[in-house]
Amino acid sequence: MCIANYEASGSQVQLTLERGLPAMIGSFYSKQLPYPSLSFDMLHCSRCGINWDEKDGIFLIELDRVLMPGGYFVWTSPITYARNKESQKRWNFVQDFAENLCWELMSQQDETVVWKKTSKRNCYSSRKSGSGPSLCSKGHDVETPYYRPLEACIAGTNSRRWIPIEERRSWPSRSHLNKNELALYGVHMEEFAEDSDDWIKTVTNYWSLLSPLIFSDHPKRPGEEDPLPPYNMLRNVLDMNAHFGGFNSALLEAGKSVWVMNVVPTSGPNYLPLILDRGFVGVLHDWCEAFPTYPRTYDLVHAEGIFSLETGQQHRCTTLDIFTEVDRILRPEGWVIIRDTVPLIESARALTTRLKWEARVIKIESNNEERLLICQKPFLKRQASK
Repeated sequence: MCIANYEASGSQVQLTLERGLPAMIGSFYSKQLPYPSLSFDMLHCSRCGINWDEKDGIFLIELDRVLMPGGYFVWTSPITYARNKESQKRWNFVQDFAENLCWELMSQQDETVVWKKTSKRNCYSSRKSGSGPSLCSKGHDVETPYYRPLEACIAGTNSRRWIPIEERRSWPSRSHLNKNELALYGVHMEEFAEDSDDWIKTVTNYWSLLSPLIFSDHPKRPGEEDPLPPYNMLRNVLDMNAHFGGFNSALLEAGKSVWVMNVVPTSGPNYLPLILDRGFVGVLHDWCEAFPTYPRTYDLVHAEGIFSLETGQQHRCTTLDIFTEVDRILRPEGWVIIRDTVPLIESARALTTRLKWEARVIKIESNNEERLLICQKPFLKRQASK
């Protein structure tokens, strides 16, 4: 996933999203990234403008926090190949600090350097006394880093998720977790299997409802593969309440050529570690705040149970506030699928007229207590001045 600062004139995040690849606005100058510790196999920074030697190396500590044991950090920068004294001083600091983080320098070619994080916890205790940052305390919360300040200690060493990447299954088999793996997140195999089966059926139902509409301009015969972009009108998908990532998994199982941003609301249970360990893309987010992306970047926004979750909390925002934010990030002619209780769907249906969305309520055959609200954002054209 591409992460970069906001730029008013557009940025690599916006370009990446337009290419149909995962990206979001993010910065960790003062706050931790909204990901749990030990989340990524590899981190890449190519002339990304971050001065890793600033603030006594705290940015490198944050990288170490989100990097899996045995994971790689690939950095391309002119200072790694520079000959002037100032750049040499900065480069020496980064090298020494990386060594104190128990990173091994694997390769260097011209301006590109590759480090590998240690897979062994005992590396930290074998360091010289007083060298490098200390380890975080056992009670340190590393699973919910939302609006938490950067910390100058090495996190994740006490986590049950400390599993070297060499011991993890390769993609896509890693998305199917077994009983022992699920136990790390407090999830039972029966619950996980039932959730997966339900989503496979649900996605089939969604596509049967949406295909006549989505592919109305690009007809296909039953049984044909979904056409690739630009003919496939669904590409960037956002799941507002991802739970275990079942919607994402079911789309992959069905062979849909989309990627999903799995959002875990801060108001509910935090299954983001499970989602990321399955190899999916995800992030923590408070839906009473703006989502870190540019306007008009998603083709489909999916929300299962989000309003039941949010109305159960004492929040500072209304359902209309959340709808307005969804409208901001949704492309013109993009789709919204909301699944929730009948009263909440009826009240949400009334709000769609204020946003000029086309909306329809659909009954769910297997569940009389819930309804589907399927909406489409119109493509509004500016009226020519007389």
